Amino acid sequence: MVCIARIRFHGVPAATTTCPMTYHLILGDRSFSSWSLRAWLLFERFGIPVKTRFVDFNDKSVAEHLADLPPARTVPTLLTDDGAVICESLAIAEELATRHPDAGLWPNDPLRRATARTLAAEMHSGFGALRNDCPMNLRATYSGFAPSDDVKADITRIEEIWAHARNLAGDGPWLLGDYSVADAFFAPVAARIAGYGLPVSPDAQAYVDTHLHDPAFRRWRAMGLVRGETLERYKRDYPRVDWPGPSPLDAKPVDSGPSENAVCPYSGDPVTHFMELDGRIFGQASGSATVLSRQNALQKPNTRPSSSMKCVTGSPE
Repeated sequence: MVCIARIRFHGVPAATTTCPMTYHLILGDRSFSSWSLRAWLLFERFGIPVKTRFVDFNDKSVAEHLADLPPARTVPTLLTDDGAVICESLAIAEELATRHPDAGLWPNDPLRRATARTLAAEMHSGFGALRNDCPMNLRATYSGFAPSDDVKADITRIEEIWAHARNLAGDGPWLLGDYSVADAFFAPVAARIAGYGLPVSPDAQAYVDTHLHDPAFRRWRAMGLVRGETLERYKRDYPRVDWPGPSPLDAKPVDSGPSENAVCPYSGDPVTHFMELDGRIFGQASGSATVLSRQNALQKPNTRPSSSMKCVTGSPE
C-alpha cells in the first residue's frame, strides 16, 4: 500500500513557502533495516540532498516513533516540503524519479526502464523466505548456514532475473548498465548473500561484489558499525567469519589538519579527528574514527580492537 498525505511544517502550509525543496528522511537502524538502506541509497547514489533522522528500534515501536506523522507507521518515511508523507520505499523511488527526472533513477531507455521497474517491484513484494530466514545484519558474517528449499528457490529466482537484466543491458557492472533504483533495491539482497555465505553463480557473485565495493554501501555499513546497539533478535547462532567485502585501507591518526574534507564522509558531521592516507590528510567525526576497530571486535569477539585507524570506504572523497 502507498501512503501519501499532507502535513504542515511548523504550523504553516508548505505550499506557501518559496524555499528550495528540502527532504526529511526517517530511517531505522543502519545495520538491520534493509528498507532504510534502500531509501538512503536513492538519495546518496543520485546526489539528492536530504536530511535524515534515525529511530531507535530498542526504544519503542516504529509506529510509536511516527505517531505524530500519520499515516506513517514504518521506516523509511519521506517528508516533503509540500506536505507529502511517503512511507513505502517503491513510492519514494517513483516520487523522486518524478521530481528529479534528470537524476537518472530509472534508465532512459524504455526497455531497460521497464525491466528495472519489474525487478524493483518483484523485490518489493517477493522473496519472503530469504527475508525471514536471513535478516539483514551488517554487523555479522556467518558460515555454516544451510538454506531451506524455499530460500534456495528465492535465490534461484533472484539469479534468473539478475541474469535476464544483465544480458539485456550487456554493459556496466549494474543490472541495467548504470546504477538504478533496481540496484538500490537489491543492495540488501547482496548483503544477505554475503552475510550468510549463500552459494550463487559466478555472475551473481560478481554482482554481489559490485555492491560490496560500492562506496555508498560501504559508508552506510561503516556508520552502522559505530552507531546503535546490536539487536539480539537479528543474531543467528552460526560460526562468525570475516566480512567478505574489500579490505580497509591502512591509515594512521594525526594530531591536526587541515583536512581535504570539511565534513565526515560517514556521518556528514564536521570533522573532529584526522588521519593520513597515502600522504593526504582526511578528517572524520569522532565516532567514525573507530569504524574498523568496532568492525574487528564485532566480527571476531575474542580479538582486541586495533589501535590503528583504518579507512573503511577508501579515500573519503
